[in-house]
Amino acid sequence: MVGYVRYDLPDLRIKDFMLYKALYCGLCKGIGKACGQAARMGLSYDVTFLSAILHNVAGTDIRVEKQRCAEHCLVRQPIAAIDGLTLALGALNTVLIYYKLTDDVEDGDRGRGKRVWFKKGFRRAKRDYPELVEIVARGMEKQAETERRKVASPDAAADASADMLRSVSAYLLGEKATEATDGLFYDVGKWVYLIDALDDYDKDAAKDAYNPLRLTYGSRDKATLIAEHGSDIAFLFDTLFYDMRENLSRISFPFNRDLTDNIILRGLPRETERVIRGEKRKKMKKIVK
Repeated sequence: MVGYVRYDLPDLRIKDFMLYKALYCGLCKGIGKACGQAARMGLSYDVTFLSAILHNVAGTDIRVEKQRCAEHCLVRQPIAAIDGLTLALGALNTVLIYYKLTDDVEDGDRGRGKRVWFKKGFRRAKRDYPELVEIVARGMEKQAETERRKVASPDAAADASADMLRSVSAYLLGEKATEATDGLFYDVGKWVYLIDALDDYDKDAAKDAYNPLRLTYGSRDKATLIAEHGSDIAFLFDTLFYDMRENLSRISFPFNRDLTDNIILRGLPRETERVIRGEKRKKMKKIVK
């Protein structure tokens, strides 16, 4: 997961924005407690979304308290209190960023220097959450094997990442996991992989790197891909959004679901439209002041 899972600000209510801010800051503190202070540099919007939806599905009430942090040492901020799920997500955040940087290094991109900041955190996560780390490691290896075999089908290529997120959610939810939650997280994981492949189309073409969309359609660049096969690309994502809505409708949420509905039903489609149009990613409204 690489920062694509975002809310749709124009349709986000103030109460939900405040909750998101509290969860974002709470996850930051959770990363520090689970994996050390250096690992907080990898704080992710994607895992903040996981914190919001998994707390809700699990029926774990989010306790927001006025706290200080390193950035706000004078004025207390509303921050979600750290609980067991937050610590596990803090470890997950660190593991994901560590593996992403490792993948960048193996692809010949920059990342070796950044990865140093997460080595100790990764070791702590591996020590305290071995099952969680094993799930991610298996998923990454399966994804690497898919790429080595140069699987052309976008659906098949995205299966490893989709299955990894489904397995992570099942592990974290425990007995609260259902067929609908498995389906939803599989869909989100698949969407993340495919939107990243679409966004990186030109970069992968320039490096002659693996990209299932390029293998399937053969367009020389993303602009040509959209011009020649835009309806196919739209159908690929629309079917995913339909399945997300179906699974979401079958999930029981003990608490208010407005925030996660905003992200899944509006944020993901808007981000898809941005990538299809070829626009640069806009910075999200500053989370903390």
